[in-house]
Amino acid sequence: MGKTPGVGDPAPDFELQGTEGPFKLSDQRGKRVVLLFYPGDGTPVCTSQFCSYRDRPEDFAELDAMVVGISAQGIDSHEAFVSRHKLNVPLLSDPGGRVAQSFSAYARRLGVTRRAVIVIDEQGIVAHRHDHLLGLAYRSVDDLRETLAGLPAMAG
Repeated sequence: MGKTPGVGDPAPDFELQGTEGPFKLSDQRGKRVVLLFYPGDGTPVCTSQFCSYRDRPEDFAELDAMVVGISAQGIDSHEAFVSRHKLNVPLLSDPGGRVAQSFSAYARRLGVTRRAVIVIDEQGIVAHRHDHLLGLAYRSVDDLRETLAGLPAMAG
C-alpha cells in the first residue's frame, strides 16, 4: 500500500511552531511548499542534508518554493541546530510526530520521523513525494530543482 497522502491527494493542513515563527500550511496557498521530514537535529545525515542547502544559497533560493524542515525536536533544539550550522531552512517542531504521522512519514515502532520529501502545489495538493527507505541519503539541491522543474507549470 502506498504512502498517504499520495500524489494528487489534498495535503492535510497543519500549524506548527518554527524557527521563523508559526507556520500554517494553508497560509502558503498560491506557492509551492517542500516539506522535508527528517529524523533529528544534529544527526550526521540530517546535518549533511541541511548544510548542503546552506552551502549553495543561490541555487537553493532559485527553487521557487517555500522549503521547511519538520522533525519532532522542540524549538530550542531546532534553534540551536540552525545557529550552530548557520542553516537557511526554517525548521518546524512536530512534538510527538503528529504531522509526520498525517503524512505517513513516521516510524511508529521506532517513534521517529522518517526522511521524506513531499511537494505541495499552489492549490494544496501533493504534487510529488519521495520516501527514503532507510533515511541514509537525502535529496540534494539539484534533486529538488529537478523535481520542481518536472511538475506542471505554476498557474500565474
